[in-house]
Amino acid sequence: MAGVDEVGRGALFGPVVAAAVILDPTRRIHGLDDSKKLTRTKRERLAEKIRLHALAWAVAEILPDRIDAWNIYQASRQAMARAVAQLTPTADYVLSDAVPLELSTPCRSLIEGDARSVSIAAASILAKVHRDALLEELDRQFPGYGLARHKGYATRYHLEQLRRQGPTPFHRRSFAPVRECLALLDAVEQNPLPF
Repeated sequence: MAGVDEVGRGALFGPVVAAAVILDPTRRIHGLDDSKKLTRTKRERLAEKIRLHALAWAVAEILPDRIDAWNIYQASRQAMARAVAQLTPTADYVLSDAVPLELSTPCRSLIEGDARSVSIAAASILAKVHRDALLEELDRQFPGYGLARHKGYATRYHLEQLRRQGPTPFHRRSFAPVRECLALLDAVEQNPLPF
């Protein structure tokens, strides 16, 4: 049985990331829980154990241009389906966190699945650790936005920097704050102020 979960759904910047995990029933990993309930240090330790001891695990990303083309819900579903498809060995059954999936493998979505299933919790941890590391790397490419700190979510600082610097290629243009910023920049270009 595989658990699958995604992170980054509500962010303004970066990909949505999903992970799928098939845990080894003979090698219990203590402390698995919803990634949002764990400290960064604990998540990273658990992610290392999951990668070492799981029967299979995989991570998939859907980039902002696809999120904008499909919408975040469909992008999240695609990321989860891709993560499941990468598992070797393949899963006989899939549990997802709240999002119904259409897979060739039998599957079931669980509300608050990351609190009810250790395999979904493991997937949430891998997805969160992967996305956080990616955002820290992108913070170096796009300095000034504070991406390593807020991980692309709509904090006051991020919104201020978005208005000040404009969006990057990794901002989700279909999300309202980014779309509004682009409209404002377009309006300024169309009607420049005389100096």
